[in-house]
Amino acid sequence: MQVATVAVVPPATVISKEFAELTATELHDILQLRGDVFVVEQQCAYADVDGRDTEATTRHHWIERDGSVAAYARTMVEAGGAVRIGRVVTAPTHRGCGLATRLLAHLVGLANGAVVLDAQSYLVEWYEQMGFTVGGPEFVEDGIPHVPMGRVSGDR
Repeated sequence: MQVATVAVVPPATVISKEFAELTATELHDILQLRGDVFVVEQQCAYADVDGRDTEATTRHHWIERDGSVAAYARTMVEAGGAVRIGRVVTAPTHRGCGLATRLLAHLVGLANGAVVLDAQSYLVEWYEQMGFTVGGPEFVEDGIPHVPMGRVSGDR
């Protein structure tokens, strides 16, 4: 009889900070992860540092594991009041542990109303499992197909 082994992941605490609250090390680690995945792994040369990280309504959220940023996302409030989630990323060494799901659930739980994001197309089903629905046609951003998605906080 073969028994499957499952890695037990300790509870994930989400850290949330505004830009001015970030330490230099935290900012470095966040930008390092985003660059490693979005620019290097996905082979997409684009301006990750886009000026939105410092906006008044932007918050940075992450989960640490083994002394590093294991999963990250940023949120900002749009003009109409919707919360926009972006830059959702998990370090390759921490994928498959449910950290991104935990992080996204936390962010949706913080929102009071509409939550929107632009999902990389291959992740649409994962976002649908989190209660998001497709809100428009697929488009290409920086050479990667994306789909606009949204949900109302509290819906599931």
